[in-house]
Amino acid sequence: MTTTSSRPLALLTGVGRTVGIGAGIAAQLADSGWDIAFTHWTPYDDRMAWGREPGAAEEIAAGLVARGAAVHAVEADLAEPEAPARIFDEVEEHLGTVSALVMCHCESVDSGILDTSVESFDLHFAVNARASWLLIREFGRRFDAPYGTGRIVALTSDHTVHNLPYGASKGALDRITQAAAHELAHLGITANVINPGPVDTGWMDDGIRASMLARTPLGRMGTPRDTAHLVGFLCSAEGQWVNGQLLKSNGGFAS
Repeated sequence: MTTTSSRPLALLTGVGRTVGIGAGIAAQLADSGWDIAFTHWTPYDDRMAWGREPGAAEEIAAGLVARGAAVHAVEADLAEPEAPARIFDEVEEHLGTVSALVMCHCESVDSGILDTSVESFDLHFAVNARASWLLIREFGRRFDAPYGTGRIVALTSDHTVHNLPYGASKGALDRITQAAAHELAHLGITANVINPGPVDTGWMDDGIRASMLARTPLGRMGTPRDTAHLVGFLCSAEGQWVNGQLLKSNGGFAS
């Protein structure tokens, strides 16, 4: 049953860990008056070095409710072409029409030109590029909020060396999202890409952390809250004039 909340609704993808960027953005938007739907995919965490965080989705949802948001979580494998439409169907049934789409999901496995498998390359593009296109397409087809209030924000990366399929598929994501700024202009939807730089959400070892710190003028690592502040601005009424951009929110990090 759809809620009757007067708050606008944001759909966030890739919100599966309490320390992740997606969770930080969700909290920022909830504090700013948004209801929140989010997706997660536990089998991805099972494949990663950090492993599964039991109860993470429930903890994130509870925190958002405490901030005044109506919340609905969807477990979905974005490698499946049918997933974006199913996600929107479920979110609309429970919370209503989506006004902002914030894409934090990714497939990310380190490999380079010589050792990337065809299967891994295809999976990266299925999740990072194809799913992003299909999510944007569903958002555009279903958008029914006042002109000028629609928002699309995608998180990207400029990492390519020894991270070929991730970097290449994120490059495709950039172009897809920037195209939406023009192709969905008749709906009054803005679309922007954010490169948050290196954010320590538990994947860095001491060597990586030291290297990143040495290349960041402000002398600290980025946090999910840093990215969340920019997303919050872009999704606000004050952020409407920023459109079709690839923005760096990385403390001056030099790659």
